[in-house]
Amino acid sequence: MTPSIEKLVNCFASLPGIGRKSAARLAYRIIEMSDEEVKMFSEAIIEAKGNVKLCPICMAYCEDGHCNICSNDSRTKETIIVVEDNKALEAIEDTHEFNGKYHVLHGVISPVDGVGPDQLKVKELLSRLDENVKEVIIATNPSVEGEATAMYLGRLIKPFGVKVTRLAYGLPVGATLEYADSFTLLKAIEGRTEV
Repeated sequence: MTPSIEKLVNCFASLPGIGRKSAARLAYRIIEMSDEEVKMFSEAIIEAKGNVKLCPICMAYCEDGHCNICSNDSRTKETIIVVEDNKALEAIEDTHEFNGKYHVLHGVISPVDGVGPDQLKVKELLSRLDENVKEVIIATNPSVEGEATAMYLGRLIKPFGVKVTRLAYGLPVGATLEYADSFTLLKAIEGRTEV
């Protein structure tokens, strides 16, 4: 591998979820592209980095003054769903079932990684809690860090007189009980609903 390709592989490998093999495949694909394709690719990266900003209301990525969701007056202001990142926001939006507003934290509390509440968009969330907001749904991942973040936010939000809920989780549709881990089963039992 040449030094230039090695440098490109290292850049791709530094991205989350990209291992060395995938990084090498991407690097070789870039080398095999035409000069015009490489130029378009690099311009797209530079353009996205330069144009994408945070919505001053919900902290989601946007390119205009406010994101499309905050700009949409037909969405209810009574419910805010709090997510870790824009990928989670997009996943919920893809269901076409939630008609409220969002708030993007840009991470979770993780002392091991040196991430505390001050590194997240918590103050911005609290500043949105006015008389219009009736419920905040915390939709952080069911990980140790996600749970810690949810509990922390719950303690901060409750004094505002706002209902705080957490997404239900447990067994996915179509799952077989014998293959579920004990944590998933426990959460499914805790989150059971009446039939």
